[in-house]
Amino acid sequence: MNPGGKRVVIKVGTGVLTRQVTAELDHAVLSRLIQAVSDVVREGHQVLMVTSGAVGAGLHAFDLLRRPGDTGMLQACAAVGQARLMQIYDSGFRQYQLKVAQLLLTNEDFEVDKRRENVRNTIDHLFTRNDIVPIINENDSVAIYELKTGDNDRLSAQVARLVGADLLIVLTSVPGLYSDDRKDDRDIIREVTDIASVTGFVSGEIGHGSVGGMGSKLRWVAHAVEGGIEAVIADGKHPEQLPQVIAGQGFCTRFLVAGRRDDSDFPPQTHV
Repeated sequence: MNPGGKRVVIKVGTGVLTRQVTAELDHAVLSRLIQAVSDVVREGHQVLMVTSGAVGAGLHAFDLLRRPGDTGMLQACAAVGQARLMQIYDSGFRQYQLKVAQLLLTNEDFEVDKRRENVRNTIDHLFTRNDIVPIINENDSVAIYELKTGDNDRLSAQVARLVGADLLIVLTSVPGLYSDDRKDDRDIIREVTDIASVTGFVSGEIGHGSVGGMGSKLRWVAHAVEGGIEAVIADGKHPEQLPQVIAGQGFCTRFLVAGRRDDSDFPPQTHV
């Protein structure tokens, strides 16, 4: 990592990677996302991606257009789709002379000391190179709870704290946290210093094809901030602003921390 570079965890939600009408992958967004992340890596930042989208990538194998409700079929779609999703990332990043590394995790990888240490050691070794982008996803083919309810919000916050990230960026289908229900971009809250003061602005709305809603994102953003990690919620359909967001700018909601502390050895977390 170059002097002045940051360690950044970028979480990409299902609503970003899939189309609105169907739950299939949106390849145009994926292409722009890969280019933006590549630009950030070239700037000297260490980037770790936490990606959703495995189920959406596997729908075609079963001739499905929408996310199924059956748990077994969800797991089957994820099993097929994970390979396809990584193939897309590998091919895309290769255009920018970057390699990808895949890590599939479950909640138990954070609850067991040795497994948590192994994950951290793997990521630290990957970051000794400046041409590798670690890509993490929930192991959806076995992690039933996470497959049905998580959407990787929890995973991204846990990973950010585990690796001592400087910044967690949550890319979602909206440009940030709205201050009312009108969903007018002029009502985006730009900075938050007290997360408890904005919880009343969160509705129960969940985007098409998504699993976690804004309430889940805010809950786990708070988890990251409690660990001394600045967090951002931004529009994943416009990933080209990632360099600006990392530089402290961009159109987004930024969750500030009063101070930073090393919290890589945080206690194991349970589901909330």
